Amino acid sequence: MKLKIKNVIEDMDLELLSNPKSLQREVKSEMLSRPGVELAGFLDFFDNERIILIGSKEFHFMNLLSPEIKKERIEKIFEKLPPGVIFSINVDVDDLMIELGNLYNVAIMKSKIRTTPLSGLLYPYLHSRLAPRTSFHGVLLDIHGMGTMIMGKSGIGKSETALELIKRGHLLISDDRVDIFEAAPGVLIGSAPKILEKYIEVRGIGIVDVVSMFGAGAYRENKKIRLVVELEHWKKGKHYDRLGIETETMKIFNTEIAKITIPVLPGRNVATLVESAAMNQKLKYLGYDAALELTKAVAIKARGLRKDENEDEDD
Repeated sequence: MKLKIKNVIEDMDLELLSNPKSLQREVKSEMLSRPGVELAGFLDFFDNERIILIGSKEFHFMNLLSPEIKKERIEKIFEKLPPGVIFSINVDVDDLMIELGNLYNVAIMKSKIRTTPLSGLLYPYLHSRLAPRTSFHGVLLDIHGMGTMIMGKSGIGKSETALELIKRGHLLISDDRVDIFEAAPGVLIGSAPKILEKYIEVRGIGIVDVVSMFGAGAYRENKKIRLVVELEHWKKGKHYDRLGIETETMKIFNTEIAKITIPVLPGRNVATLVESAAMNQKLKYLGYDAALELTKAVAIKARGLRKDENEDEDD
């Protein structure tokens, strides 16, 4: 994955101080470089794919150097062509940095916030934009706080089910295509492609703008996925889990997500079933498993009956 400096400036509200040609430079690493030993002249492990972040400490260290040494060391860094340098709000960017940035086509940028919060914002932003992505054909909804991805063959009723759930107050994240990246081990984030944001397609009706129809509160940009619901036409003779004890999962990247298969039949309210599945899965995350509680109760009752039978035999 690649990200242009132009996008970083727009998304992070930065000011470009160098030549606009540097807007086309590409960022390929989610990590940041905080130059310390590099400013001391040691560049053996310098990663030129990282954005350089300079705060008050780095700035004051540079000013301890003589003008000649300062220029020499900064130029050696710029010769390796990093994509850009971001200065925090407390740093005054001198003409030397802008001059060398223009010479080597390195973007010189200025932030409106301090170094620590800036670093805290930059890393997750770069990680989310540069992380490997995969796409699935389906619908992603926020149902009572549970990111629920509905999958199934075309024409099974995914979008119609989503529309009914949105009418009930749940939120749309994406329809037709869900883009997913792994934010951290065990954390999958789903979103819509830019062109499909806020829209849902329903056969027989066409394209629906959920924000215009249901209000801004009916849509959100992304959501952590915690459940996959697959809709399929009822298959006679196939075994379907009736108690919910069997745990099915789906692996995306390195993360296992709980998965439920719901057979679709005429007369079944699929929206209610999906909503119930999401709520039931949320209860499991909170530590309550209805199926497990029922089997425990049945087992206790069975043990009690067996005990009574043994007592009758003794008599």
